[in-house]
Amino acid sequence: MRDLEPALRDKLRKNFARGKLEISLNFRADVEQSQNFCVNNALVEQLGQALQQVQGTLGQSNSISPLEVLKWPGVLQTAEVDYAQVKALALQLFQQAIEQLQAMREQEGDALQQIVEQRLSRINEITAEIRSHLPNIMAQQKEKLQKRIDDAKAELEPGRLEQELVLLLQKADVDEELDRLQTHVSEVTRTLKQKNAIGRRLDFLMQELNREANTLSSKAIDTDVTQTAVELKVLIEQMREQIQNIE
Repeated sequence: MRDLEPALRDKLRKNFARGKLEISLNFRADVEQSQNFCVNNALVEQLGQALQQVQGTLGQSNSISPLEVLKWPGVLQTAEVDYAQVKALALQLFQQAIEQLQAMREQEGDALQQIVEQRLSRINEITAEIRSHLPNIMAQQKEKLQKRIDDAKAELEPGRLEQELVLLLQKADVDEELDRLQTHVSEVTRTLKQKNAIGRRLDFLMQELNREANTLSSKAIDTDVTQTAVELKVLIEQMREQIQNIE
C-alpha cells in the first residue's frame, strides 16, 4: 500500500495550503474472504508425479494421506486480495475524508472569523477613544510643560524651552499610529472575506498591528493611553492565537 503515498500527498497539496496533517490508513481483510481456501491442483499433480517417481526408485508403494498433501507448502491457498480494488477504494474514502475535513474547517473558520471581527471592532473603539481624548491630553501636557518653562525661565534660554515644548508635543502625537492601526484593521477585515488561503497574510497583519500598539505604548504620556495600549496588545495576541487555526 506504500505506493499510494504519492497520490495521497498530491490530494493533500491540492486541497490544503497550510498546516500539518497526519494520515493513518488501516486495511483489514474481509473475514469471510480470508477463510476461503482453494487447492493448488497443479502443485498437487506435481507432488503426485514426484511421489510415483520416488516409489518407483525405491520399489515401494507406500501411499500418502490427503491431509499430508494439504500440509505441503503452497498446496492450500487463501483467496487472493484484489489490491487494485482496495487501492481504488482507499483513494475514494480518502477523498471523502478530505471533504469532511474541509466542511469542518469551514464551520470552524466561520466561528473564528466572528471572534476576530469582535476583537477588530474593539480595536476600532479604542482608537476612536484615544483620538477623542488627544486634544485634552495634549492641552494638559502643554500646560504642564508651560508651567515648567515659566519656573525655569531664569535658568534656560527661551529658544531651548520652546524647542522642548515642540519636541514633547511631537512625541505625544500618536495620530499617525492610530491611522495605521485603523488601516491594518480594515485590511484584516477585507482579508477575512477572501476565499483563498489567508493564514500567512493574517500573520503578517498581526505583526503590523502589534508594532503600532508597541509604538503607541512607548509614546504614551497619559495613564489612560498606556492602559488602552495594553488592552490593544491583549486583543492582538488573542487574534494571533486564533489565526494559527486559519489556513
